[in-house]
Amino acid sequence: MKKNKALIALILCLSIGACSDLEENALSDLNPDERVIDLETVETTINGAYGHLTARAFMSRALGLTLMLRSDMVDIGNPSTRSERVDHDQFTVAAGNPLILNQANPERSFWPRLYQMVRGANETLRELEQLEDADTDLVEEIAGRARFIRGFAYYHLVRLFGDIPYLDENTTTVDASVAPRTPVETVYQAIIADFQYAKETLPSVRSDRSLPGKAAASAFLASVYLTRGEYQLAYDEATDIISKAGTYDLALEPDYRNIFHAVNTDASKEPIFVIDFVATNIDDESRDYLAAFTGFYGQATYYPTGGWSVVVPAQAVYDTWEEGDYRKEVNLDDQALTNSGEVIPYTQFSSLDGRNANRPHISKYTAMAGDTPIANTSGRDSDSNYQMMRYAEVLLIAAEAAIELGRTSEADAWINMIRERARNGDGSGAPSPVPADISGATIDDVLEERRLELAFEHKRWYDIVRRRLGEEVFGPNGFETELQGTQNFDPSRDYLLPIPPIEITNNPSITQNPGY
Repeated sequence: MKKNKALIALILCLSIGACSDLEENALSDLNPDERVIDLETVETTINGAYGHLTARAFMSRALGLTLMLRSDMVDIGNPSTRSERVDHDQFTVAAGNPLILNQANPERSFWPRLYQMVRGANETLRELEQLEDADTDLVEEIAGRARFIRGFAYYHLVRLFGDIPYLDENTTTVDASVAPRTPVETVYQAIIADFQYAKETLPSVRSDRSLPGKAAASAFLASVYLTRGEYQLAYDEATDIISKAGTYDLALEPDYRNIFHAVNTDASKEPIFVIDFVATNIDDESRDYLAAFTGFYGQATYYPTGGWSVVVPAQAVYDTWEEGDYRKEVNLDDQALTNSGEVIPYTQFSSLDGRNANRPHISKYTAMAGDTPIANTSGRDSDSNYQMMRYAEVLLIAAEAAIELGRTSEADAWINMIRERARNGDGSGAPSPVPADISGATIDDVLEERRLELAFEHKRWYDIVRRRLGEEVFGPNGFETELQGTQNFDPSRDYLLPIPPIEITNNPSITQNPGY
């Protein structure tokens, strides 16, 4: 999956400052006879759009931290970490939160990065219109890639902010500067249309799953339908993928750990769409930061430099996770190897460094980064693959939709496929009795399965939002009751993030979300 990564990194560096707000690239308004457009130009443009996926402003840092800290699965570990992170954890976010939009360094925040993905997609579609005598199938495939990444970016934006300015390939620079917030329903219809187009035009199989194929477009369609409560459509889309697993070359990975192994995951059939890091310290804007944020100071379990103990599971997450479930072992570190070779339990992690929380830490990202020989500088120079969509999630989408439609026995079967994989561990010994098969699954059961199976993969906050679980999971029976901040959750405010104030200043057509 590493081919063309150097080119994408270069494109990313060149495009970082090109769109710090909603403004479109003025080059797109030039007449066709003023610029030369060929397939190489178009490929550069679409590669640039995908290059933003590895930016620190996206899942690696700004958005990744936001999604994890707002969930009920993690809490701040290091008390001296920056307030912009603590505010998401404790639901005290101000409208000017720098993770959303940092005016001094806009390239390090996720509002502009998501719109840069949109801009790259729109630019690609405009350039395709100017090609002459190009292969029709190739043009459609590139257009499919462009519309997929645009739908992907808007799917994040609409869930994070609600009504948002919607810009497509027909939006001019002038139009963008005065674009109002588009209603959620209209945005979703555009997202669905983009994923449907991508499903029709992209190939059935990708050897490099950092590029989307039909299965990726179809899986995100199913996710969109599930989010919207359109359960029959979600069921139909997810079961279509399951029925075509052979065609799409998909299957559950026999060993759950391999999904989060920087090398072994490349041979797995489970990933559907991934962010593929390139293991370089040349550009700090495109490094794997979650290994550092989820690791802890002074440990050498995976590599000598350790981490920063910022994103740390609540103790109750560890305590309530059933012993014998292989996924607990893969997801959490409850002991550490020091640089002197001593093994210490999590209750003594602060003895390594006072900034470490004495709680089990997430191992998904530290272990994945540490499996590569060049992983160093707190794991930031890694070959990690972040899972944006994998086959197990498709099974869980199908299961949740099936329960809503009264097809419980089908849901049981799909959940039990995932549980059987967990029981089998790495396949080297006798299966564990945990987790046991389920019968008569409920919505609570499938949401709990998603919480465990997809732990720390940036899914839980979106589940809390779409199911309106905030008052329950941040209440007195939630995981974080022993920690500060959960009492601040306000359902009238906190299911959405604030629109960056500078956007409202620059464009009077944009309004603020309630409570900010």
